[in-house]
Amino acid sequence: MLLAERQVYILGWDIHSKTLLVGSTGWADDGFPTELGPFLRRLLKAKPALQINILSWDFAALYAAEREWNSADKFTTGSDGRIQFCLDSSLPLGSSQHQKIVVIDNAVAFVGGLDLTIRRWDTSEHLAEHPLRRDPAGKPYPPFHDVQCMVEGQAAAALGEIAFERWAAAGCTAEDCEAVACDRWPASVPAGARQIQTGIARTELRTASQDGVDEVARLFEASIGAASRFIYIENQFASATGIAEALAQRMADVPSLHVLIVTPKAHSSWLESQAMQAGRGGFMHPFVAAGVADQLRILYPSVKGKESSAAVMIHSKVMIVDDRFLRVGSANINNRSMGADTECDLAFEATTEDHREFICDLRRRLIGHFCGVDEATIADHEDDLLRFIDRHAQSGADRALLPIDEERTPVVGMTDIIQPIADPKQPLNLQRAARRMWTPRTLLAVGGTVVALTGLALAWRTTSLSDYTDIGYVASFIARHSQSAWAPLFAVAIFVLGGLVVFPVTVMIAATAAALGPLMGAISATAGVMASSFVLFMIGRLLGHRRLQSLLGARALRVQNRIVGKGVVAVSMIRMVPVAPFSLVNVLAGASQLRLGDFLIGTVLGMAPGIVTMAALGAQIADFAKNASWSNAVPLGLTILLWIVVCLAVQFVVTWWSGRRT
Repeated sequence: MLLAERQVYILGWDIHSKTLLVGSTGWADDGFPTELGPFLRRLLKAKPALQINILSWDFAALYAAEREWNSADKFTTGSDGRIQFCLDSSLPLGSSQHQKIVVIDNAVAFVGGLDLTIRRWDTSEHLAEHPLRRDPAGKPYPPFHDVQCMVEGQAAAALGEIAFERWAAAGCTAEDCEAVACDRWPASVPAGARQIQTGIARTELRTASQDGVDEVARLFEASIGAASRFIYIENQFASATGIAEALAQRMADVPSLHVLIVTPKAHSSWLESQAMQAGRGGFMHPFVAAGVADQLRILYPSVKGKESSAAVMIHSKVMIVDDRFLRVGSANINNRSMGADTECDLAFEATTEDHREFICDLRRRLIGHFCGVDEATIADHEDDLLRFIDRHAQSGADRALLPIDEERTPVVGMTDIIQPIADPKQPLNLQRAARRMWTPRTLLAVGGTVVALTGLALAWRTTSLSDYTDIGYVASFIARHSQSAWAPLFAVAIFVLGGLVVFPVTVMIAATAAALGPLMGAISATAGVMASSFVLFMIGRLLGHRRLQSLLGARALRVQNRIVGKGVVAVSMIRMVPVAPFSLVNVLAGASQLRLGDFLIGTVLGMAPGIVTMAALGAQIADFAKNASWSNAVPLGLTILLWIVVCLAVQFVVTWWSGRRT
């Protein structure tokens, strides 16, 4: 970028202003800031005609905790409009902008697995501990491995066209840029190959105006179908069973073919672990079924430090076939990279001996890199490479490729719920999913449940069952066990049981306070309310959430993220001024897309005023229920007034907190 003069495109899945642009020393000797955001703003001052366009996926709420807030402001402030930061929200439900491209003056371009974001920095040594491998909060993270490819000439100009088209498809505006004639290749980087035949493989999604592009999937199929000796793969994920089936079939047809896949030992987030790590178990099935598992290794890199060992996080997307074909890009070997996300890979085909040597040397360097040996050692063991890697790992070497302990992977059955959303083969279609999920039987079941709960709630108010909702009656029932150490648990059990039969929760709170006293009554009532709410919420989730879950995607989750605070507010307001029976609200909340955390927080905030006031004046409430008179009506009136004041105060606090959170 220091050589840029006219235009820079940066496209990524995630882009962070605090990304460090430093080497192993931790500092830069060019006088520019070391963080990406300040670096770009300083670059503009040195380059009066330069325009910088940054495109990042408008991420789903599932990733909100990992992303930088207000990225646009942090990049564009002080740039006089010469830095444009655009969030790509144009993609269908369940899809993401996953291309990782940087184009400089349409003369030099980068493609690979690396996003310009935090928790990506490392050196090629991948030391088990490194003082610079920390995020902006100072938290260390494991060794990180990625591969990016730099090209110039026609390949760079073509990538510039792709970047411009992606930018325009996202609804952003920018001027197209012709490739400059001047050299933009940095002198410090030696070229690996010259005049090598280069192709670009993309995944682009079908829109109303253009057809989809499935070059990524078709190139995987074609390159696997041409393999005869050795396939080397580095990839963050291995869950696309279609790729596994193609590999297994080719290995069965060509017994001389061996495959080495280097992948992470585990994944950082729970969602990735459940969807992708568990999917790796299904990825193995075709090889076992075809009887070619001995021709395959799926391994992870491990490094030993002075005090501990660490698994290297593999984030790269590399494929080398028979030392004649090299692929570097953004596409994972998972379902969504084949048809649900935007992807961009570079493919190089050797047409000369120099090209073949370049690809061969790269493969040897990468394998040796993980095993802690040089390229010559890998070359000496080419005829028995997989078994050499096995023996090297068994020797206890400080750096080795180790087998993944499948017993530590998640239960594959979880993928039945998680994988269709986290790793879809195509964008989630709202109308198709609705037709598939909301059948007449489903609507009848859900509607019948709502009618039954509503009817039961009315029965407690309008029939002879109302005799049992008298506060004095319930208080005396609980008081029989008030001297027992198990009294609080007994009260909680009553709340849970009462919730299941839609018993009025206000009666249970007042009765518990009257029977157990202010302090223990408040604690028991709070625990009972939360336990009952949780049980009914989970019942609602089992009834409806699995169907609604298939409708969620990038756009729906983005909306949810923007109103996340209002979810808490809505629950708390309904709790303070109930518009429906307590049990019915719980079940409907569970069947919706409301997060459990928001639901529980809103329940605590909304129910707290009533529980506190009832606990403080529980005896007066019980006495008024038994003997209505002016003498006990006044304390009860004060109770109601106090409740209203506390509710208003809590509403103010919740609204203020929601505004800060949004």
